[in-house]
Amino acid sequence: MNSLHHFKARILWSTVIFSFYAIFTTNSFAALSPDQQAAKERGIMLYNQYKPAETELRIAAEAGDAEAQFYLAESLLNKNRQMTAEARNLLEASATQGNLYAIIRLSKGDGGFCEITNNCPTDFKKQYEWRQDLFLTSKNLAAKGDPEGLYVFYRITGKPEFLVRSAEAGFPIAQYWLADRYRNGEGFFWLPWQRSQEIERWFKAAAEKGNPIAMLKYAFIVYEDRGDMAVVRHWVEESAKAGYQNSVALLAAEYAHLRTYFGFPLNLVKAYGLTSLLLVLDGRGGELMFVQDDMVKISNQMSPEQIEQGKAFALQWQIAHPRPISSFPRNFALLDSIL
Repeated sequence: MNSLHHFKARILWSTVIFSFYAIFTTNSFAALSPDQQAAKERGIMLYNQYKPAETELRIAAEAGDAEAQFYLAESLLNKNRQMTAEARNLLEASATQGNLYAIIRLSKGDGGFCEITNNCPTDFKKQYEWRQDLFLTSKNLAAKGDPEGLYVFYRITGKPEFLVRSAEAGFPIAQYWLADRYRNGEGFFWLPWQRSQEIERWFKAAAEKGNPIAMLKYAFIVYEDRGDMAVVRHWVEESAKAGYQNSVALLAAEYAHLRTYFGFPLNLVKAYGLTSLLLVLDGRGGELMFVQDDMVKISNQMSPEQIEQGKAFALQWQIAHPRPISSFPRNFALLDSIL
């Protein structure tokens, strides 16, 4: 990570990952106890950090929580590299409660050995039937003007008018992708400045709705187009506060002056503290190596007292901004294949 362009490339990689997470995190109908809810939240956090999460997720999944059932199924699929009977049962239980993400997975996956041998139970629901369910469910939601339904229907059909309608209805994921499509040359505008204006408008709208990836993309636009450093620094910080790991890494590098684009003042204490928070992402060896390398570079410039101050800053940051640092959910391959 030694250039602004590399950071921007990582944002593109993470965008689809984040996209459908925001859609389906509310599709859970079981009433969980505080302990079950805490276990579910920790399980999802661990999953997004590429760590084993089965134990925590199972607590809420067995209590009937649709979202936990989906994430537990995904964990089992990742571990076993194939659809198992348990994973399918969890997905079906989640889909029955209306979790569109589970329906998507069932519509794209195979039924396992019974479909290969054509020896499934009579009540077994096949892939094409789940695809029909997905189409009809999202179509009905779109017809009602549901922002999420409009976006899902856009992903299924590829028809841009549904993306526009979803963005106009205030759905931040759609707002982000609409800006991205315009930036890639899609859509018609009479004048070039109109395209630029719409790109900025929709990235900003998504940022203001809490999309941390849009926050960083909007910051880059402001930096490249106007150079308003106060606005840029604001959105880089807000994105980091939302737990987006790329933004935390960028902010730490700015404070350490390992990479300087946005005029953050040198502050090794903050740089050390923020970088130390990224050490939790030890589920991916490559990223951990970069973090450890930065930690060495920063700590070599610090006194023992400053290092202790950096540790204290990290604790203060976690209290003030409790959203776990992660790359956000990793389900992009499934969702991308819908298009």
